[in-house]
Parts: sequence; C-alpha cells; structure tokens
Amino acid sequence: MVTLPRLASWYMRLIYATNKKKFHLPEAIPEEPIIFAFWHGDLLMQPLLYPKIRHNPRGKVMISSHFDGRLLAKTVSFFGFEPLFSEKKNPTKLLFRALRSIKEGYDVGITPDGPRGPRYQASEGIVLLAQKMKAPIVFFHCVPSRYRQLKSWDKFVIPKMFGTLEFFVSEPVRIDTLSFEEASKKIKEGLMRHAI
Repeated sequence: MVTLPRLASWYMRLIYATNKKKFHLPEAIPEEPIIFAFWHGDLLMQPLLYPKIRHNPRGKVMISSHFDGRLLAKTVSFFGFEPLFSEKKNPTKLLFRALRSIKEGYDVGITPDGPRGPRYQASEGIVLLAQKMKAPIVFFHCVPSRYRQLKSWDKFVIPKMFGTLEFFVSEPVRIDTLSFEEASKKIKEGLMRHAI
C-alpha cells in the first residue's frame, strides 16, 4: 500500500525533476557537524538541497511529535534523514538529543519558527544549540519561480512544475562569541535573506 509520506516524497522528486535548477553554494562547508536552518514554510524542497553540500550525508532533523510531525518524519526518511522528536511533557529533551547528535558527528536540521509559529520568529533553541556546541549555522532557501502558498500560519510554499527552483546555501555562520540578542539578530537576518 502506498502511504501518504511516500506519495509526498514522490511529489517532491517530481517537482525537482520538472523544474530548472540554479544553485548558489558556498565555496566550502566545514567537515565538522553543522546546523542547517530554514523557515517552516520553506521546508518542502530542503531534503533535496542537503546532498548538494554533503557527499556523505549524515543528517538528523528536529521534528515535533504531533501527527503532522510524524508524517513529515516518515516523508524525510525517504531522503535519508533521521528524526529527532520533541516531547510535549519535556521539550528540553529534544535539545539534549540534538546536542548529542552533533557530538556524534551528525548535522542537525531545524526550522526555527516551527512547529507552530509565529511565522519568521526564531525560537531560542537554535541559539542555544549553536552556542553550546560551537557549531556553524548554514541557512537554506528555495525560491521557486512558480508556486502557491497555503493559508496556513507559515504560508507554506509549494513549488509548481515547469519553472525554476533557485537554491541558496549561505556561508557558515558562527555565533558562539555573540550575545544572545546579537546571535538572534544574525540568525533572523540570515533566514530572511531570500524569504518569500
């Protein structure tokens, strides 16, 4: 039986295959584990961007444990990602799991305004994670020439076929020497650079 997550993964690959692609990538990504970040509304095509910067991908993604999150986790598993689930009763456990994953050599993906918003408001989790582990942050963006946006809190972007997908990966950003306020501002600026 074909499941909804498998259908979603096929659809993502179909969108990717039927669009022209332009990639704006940094000259180099450090070998050490990175935190790759993107807004919740821009997450659909990011699993297809990650392999462009890692020849041997080792990625985990921070995902909420509610129903939508479980579906998302199954979908991204078809692209080789492992989920790091949050817990309603103890949300700090997710941060500890992410810290442990970085120590073990994994890259960790995060949507700083997920899972419930507000849109374009980064939570403190990404700052705590990057500063604690002294891990560089890399910002991901996908800017489609043709798309529709859902009427959800995140204005979720769904690219249409037969256009152009323009992918952006930022230079690595380090925030471990910055104050919390400075770090939050730098993260917001990086995430907004190509936001739709």
